[in-house]
Amino acid sequence: MLHPLKTRAAVLLSISTVAAALASPVTAAPAPAGAPAAAGAALTWTGCATPRYPTLQCASLKVPLDHDRPGGRQISLALTRVPHTAASSQGPLLVNPGGPGGSGRALAGFVASALPQDVAAQYDVIGFDPRGVGKSEPVLDCAAGHFKPARPDSVPRDAATERANLERVRSFAESCGTRHADVLPHVGTVSAARDIEAVRTALGAERISYFGYSYGTYLGAVYAKLHPGRVHRLVLDSVVDPAGVWYEDNLAQDRAFDARHKAFLAWVAKYDATYRLGTDPEEVEERWYAMRESLRAAPAGGKVGPAELEDTYMPGGYYDGYWPNLAEAFAAYARDGDPKPLVAAYERFGAVEPSAGNGYSVYTAVQCRDSAWPKNWNRWRADMWRTHAEAPFMTWNNAWYNAPCAFWPTESLRAPDVTNADLPPALLLQATEDAATPFGGALSMRDRLKGSALVVEEGGGNHGIALSGNKCLDEKVAAYLRTGTAADATCPARPAPKPATATRAVPPSAGGAALHGLLGFRG
Repeated sequence: MLHPLKTRAAVLLSISTVAAALASPVTAAPAPAGAPAAAGAALTWTGCATPRYPTLQCASLKVPLDHDRPGGRQISLALTRVPHTAASSQGPLLVNPGGPGGSGRALAGFVASALPQDVAAQYDVIGFDPRGVGKSEPVLDCAAGHFKPARPDSVPRDAATERANLERVRSFAESCGTRHADVLPHVGTVSAARDIEAVRTALGAERISYFGYSYGTYLGAVYAKLHPGRVHRLVLDSVVDPAGVWYEDNLAQDRAFDARHKAFLAWVAKYDATYRLGTDPEEVEERWYAMRESLRAAPAGGKVGPAELEDTYMPGGYYDGYWPNLAEAFAAYARDGDPKPLVAAYERFGAVEPSAGNGYSVYTAVQCRDSAWPKNWNRWRADMWRTHAEAPFMTWNNAWYNAPCAFWPTESLRAPDVTNADLPPALLLQATEDAATPFGGALSMRDRLKGSALVVEEGGGNHGIALSGNKCLDEKVAAYLRTGTAADATCPARPAPKPATATRAVPPSAGGAALHGLLGFRG
């Protein structure tokens, strides 16, 4: 469940940034000082400035569909760049927002503007849409309307509900195989890592730096395994456990999301004077599940049933800045019987944009191809009911999100061992209460990357923590990108939000809101 579904809130910033960029081409900017001559021969950078990112440039790169047949069919990757401005450069810094399936073109401008000016000036910050994503071609889109509301209840309490959900996911897998049979065998993390090497070659750079969030941490670790001598700096934020790719990682997520949801409900109880849902977190939790039960019989607005309710509240597990809005909607429905704020919250946080079909299609294509998934549905059923018993909030919702992998039409690969003793020191960042990538994953990755350092946000629960307003974390990242040296450290988490912000629009330029708009949900 790493991938962002690309809801309205998630794409607000990224779509406006990229759309403006692609709509305003100007004369190509000159190559940055010190760039190798070969870079210009492989990539043609065209100015695609936006008001927020006035030096943004765009390019596309042809790469083999099958890297083992370099002379065969070619596909294209869409790239963005914010050029360095310092007299000397530390080379390219590739950035990735996770997913798999997340578009990274807008992230280049964000990272370049969020880093201290002296640090950003030393790097060409490069964003890219991985193969199959966004403006890269071909674009995967397996089945329109897969998340159309209201879906069957995610918790299969009877055989009919289970059959309805199984039919949905089996149909999605079959449709993907029909529409993209020629491409699916070449969509996966190893193929994406080989694309990064093609980008490095096209840039004419001896080495590259890499900054990845969420799934992007795994992609970066795989690239580093394949090409350790090509890595200059490696920043991994909100770290995937490489030992659990991907079935076991999703079960770990289920438990972590349940704990994070309980933290949200305890926050609601803390502010009972505002929400009036009770001062006991267990009482508030009972009222949330009572709301879920009532939506089984009568979906709010005809569209927010139990599955959509989970979609709506799941983003709160990624970013606590959404808690006030989610609490307002909960209170209005559970206390006052008013469904309108709940429907509005769904439209903001849970409803799927048409473009989400692309991201979800790439998500499934990558995860189902990367490693083996159980093909016997009895194994899924047993594991999910066992996990649901201790973590009911998202277990079955997450199961159906990933269940196309039980029926996927391409053969699964073996996930590479990312253990690496040949890298320069890497910097890992992790919040202790992160739901999407639980804390143990960062420890697992640190053990595999010799000489790496782990910076822990103690008590933090957000997913994606660097460049989101925590000064301590941001200073660690900046210092590492300047010098390449890092040490284990602990930073205090930023305080949780207060209810007073509930009715105020979060400015899209605000650090946490801006970052999570780019990372999206499930990402």
